[in-house]
Amino acid sequence: MDTSLFTSCRDRVLANCRQVIVGKDKAITLVLTCFICSGHVLLEDVPGTGKTMLLRSFAKTIGGDFKRIQFTPDLLPSDLTGINFYNQKTGEFQFRPGPLYSNIILADEINRATPRTQSSLLEAMEERQISVDGNTTLLAEPFMVMATQNPLESYGTFPLPEAQIDRFFMRLKLGYMTREEELSVISRPSTTKIIDGLSCVVTPEETQQLKDTYTQVSMAPDVAGYLMDIITRTRTESKFLTGVSTRGAIALYKASQVTAALQGRDYVLPEDIRSMAPHVLCHRIAGAGPSRGGDSEAYLEKLLNEIPVPLEYIGK
Repeated sequence: MDTSLFTSCRDRVLANCRQVIVGKDKAITLVLTCFICSGHVLLEDVPGTGKTMLLRSFAKTIGGDFKRIQFTPDLLPSDLTGINFYNQKTGEFQFRPGPLYSNIILADEINRATPRTQSSLLEAMEERQISVDGNTTLLAEPFMVMATQNPLESYGTFPLPEAQIDRFFMRLKLGYMTREEELSVISRPSTTKIIDGLSCVVTPEETQQLKDTYTQVSMAPDVAGYLMDIITRTRTESKFLTGVSTRGAIALYKASQVTAALQGRDYVLPEDIRSMAPHVLCHRIAGAGPSRGGDSEAYLEKLLNEIPVPLEYIGK
């Protein structure tokens, strides 16, 4: 398997997004990983850390139609999917598509909307289709939902239901920039102008080829066993109320394959699984008792340190 396309696309995406987002190469690479795996991204952090700018710059980088939805408490499901309205000139009902009929969807502050509106995303995210008034329409590929979420302690937020949380391939956090990085950002021209000047650096043909070929990355039986050891421990650990679902295990497998390919390898190392596990698994784990959001991450980190890593495996 030739991995040169993966490394080339990674370098081009990073170089383009760096013009907007400073010092967040890892987050950009993780978003690219989700995109190749046809997954969805949940970015959770305090307001003002560049979540929206990261997603807007990534959408410009890969091309395709882009729509931004600002989630508010009064947003209705029909505002996402579209409605059938009566055209008085023709005397017929016509369908007016909503913003979900696009390639890249930015769902900004998704947990500010009510649970009813949040749940309207489920069919589109999982089934890649939308049903309105009994008519089902398939969504065009590629389709990716990139949602931002404010911490649950923030004023005016509604916790996402577990069924919807599990639909997100990864949950990422940006965090604050370093002092030097932040100084370079506040002294430069407007970020909006920089994004407007970005161009598409990865063609649709290349992205489709990436999606079609990453599954050829091999995983040795011992390495696959290490992955399943992690999944099994989340289901038996007393500190976790619920463990990782089968969907989560598949997501970790795919993410590890893409991570290996982006690093120029056609085989998965245990380090690939170890590095992807916190991003793919943490939001799928519910802590037992009155635990806070960060507790699951700390428990999973401790669990990963306890699981033996296979030292001998067949790479190729």
